[in-house]
Amino acid sequence: MLFIAPCILMLLVFVYVPLVQNFVFSFESFSAFSQERAFIGLQNYKTLFGDKVVGTAIRNNIYYAVISVIFQVFGGLILASVLEDNAFRRISPLFRTTFFLPVLVSMTVICLLFSFIYHPQIGLLNNFLEHIGLEALTRQWLGSSKTAIFAVIAMSQWQSIGYIMMLFIVAIQKIPEDLYEAADIDGANKIQRFLNITFPQVQEMFFVTMIVTVIGAFTVFNEPYILAKGGGPGTSSMTLAVHMYQSAFVRDRMGYASTVAVLIFLITAALSVIQTVAFGGDNTESKKDKKRKGAANRG
Repeated sequence: MLFIAPCILMLLVFVYVPLVQNFVFSFESFSAFSQERAFIGLQNYKTLFGDKVVGTAIRNNIYYAVISVIFQVFGGLILASVLEDNAFRRISPLFRTTFFLPVLVSMTVICLLFSFIYHPQIGLLNNFLEHIGLEALTRQWLGSSKTAIFAVIAMSQWQSIGYIMMLFIVAIQKIPEDLYEAADIDGANKIQRFLNITFPQVQEMFFVTMIVTVIGAFTVFNEPYILAKGGGPGTSSMTLAVHMYQSAFVRDRMGYASTVAVLIFLITAALSVIQTVAFGGDNTESKKDKKRKGAANRG
């Protein structure tokens, strides 16, 4: 108990106490520059359900989550499998470094870089499309309400896929070589080896990366705030975290910002529970089966 007491104390002070305080604040109306708080009951929640910006933000966060799962989780798994294949073992370190390098770069620097890439006149993307004869596809990527959120999401995939890839590489390296040797003897091709050996053996890491990616997508702040200038144009690339920040520190509605924070917490907690039930159930059942078999053997 003495060893875990400091950890418990830190969690209480920096996680659970602020969490409870935030729930209390969501029932109040107050300013960051005033000590006076007025209890208003469920008024903030009524405002939340009628706020059109919240609907736009939730939609953008869903876009973020779905696209991130497809490109970061599944794409990262495919990249890891390819780089750990025997045919790429010699050049694998170079590509691992290349894909992981964007993770180490500051998000501010990356947003500045992509602001030049997306620039409508001198940007690399539009110039590239013009040079290959696709002038019709050129546009103001960050200046259009239809493309701004997807431009931000695309930047995030480029920056984060290397991290997920490295997690899967660690998981793949723990798979016994005997399984692949047996598959080679049976005449399995690379796709069959991936589907029947690699993917089942990395299910636990798949579960972890799914939770990390989805929660990250619903709490994303830096990318839309820096690259899209606070969720612009208008509120087209607004996310829940950006809306919470602007409500608190731009409009000085601290109580309402706490309500948005509660919404983010409830969404991420619900998604975590759903993913735990959906992807963690097999592991739980397998552990129970092992215990039953062990008890039967002892008997």
